[in-house]
Amino acid sequence: MTRSEGTRTPGRPASASREDVLNAAIAMFLACKRVDVNAIAAQLGVSRASIYRWFGSRDGLLGATIARQLERMVGFADRHSISDGGQRLNEILDRTIHWIVEDASLRTYFDNESTAALRLITRSDGTVHRAAVAIVEQLIERAQADGYEPPIERATLAYALVRLWEAFLYNDAVAGFRGDVERLRQVQTALLRV
Repeated sequence: MTRSEGTRTPGRPASASREDVLNAAIAMFLACKRVDVNAIAAQLGVSRASIYRWFGSRDGLLGATIARQLERMVGFADRHSISDGGQRLNEILDRTIHWIVEDASLRTYFDNESTAALRLITRSDGTVHRAAVAIVEQLIERAQADGYEPPIERATLAYALVRLWEAFLYNDAVAGFRGDVERLRQVQTALLRV
């Protein structure tokens, strides 16, 4: 049997999946350790080439890690909210902001890699920013189904809220994690008009 033109022979299958790699990176990140692609590859018995194929780079893996953690934080806040509509939206975002500021792993990441961390989290075409905007937009959409009327178009509001978080929480992180939660909450509430 001959191989078709343009196809490659299958190599050895990876011993771990993309999800296994992401979970290992999350565990490393939450333990306040530097996410080390070599260590993850050795731990899981997967090649670095596979990790880079799945995530593109260490930054890609870190971005996916932080985006997944944000998704989990928002999901937890959502499950424990007893409000509805705009109040629920504001409550979920407020809880998430507090958890972000209190997150030791994120603080450690900023302490150790401040410039790279700021770039990774705030780049408009990056995994973290795009994921945050999508998460917030879904929350706004659900609040609308419960009767909330956003003051501006949903996608624009989601983008503005995420940029607001970035400005108040991360922009001065190079000089020390800022976390100006109270003023952020006031501006967010005014922007949401709830």
